[in-house]
Amino acid sequence: MCSETMRDITTYSLRLPNSLKQALREVVQEDGSSINQFIVMAVAEKLAAMKTASIFEKARQEANLDTLLQMLNRKGGGNSS
Repeated sequence: MCSETMRDITTYSLRLPNSLKQALREVVQEDGSSINQFIVMAVAEKLAAMKTASIFEKARQEANLDTLLQMLNRKGGGNSS
């Protein structure tokens, strides 16, 4: 997001419960950031986590257990016996 200019940014009206907004105010005040910065980073972190989970799920689906076991059982493959 750092490379984006103001032209690349859109405004989004967000409805928060009062209690959540108050807790958010307290956190950003202690942190020295803004509510906007906090929300942008939280959304970016959530999207990254979801994308990572998706990548791992795809890899899991494509994994071949027999091939893995062959690799682990070969000499120097991690099997200490």
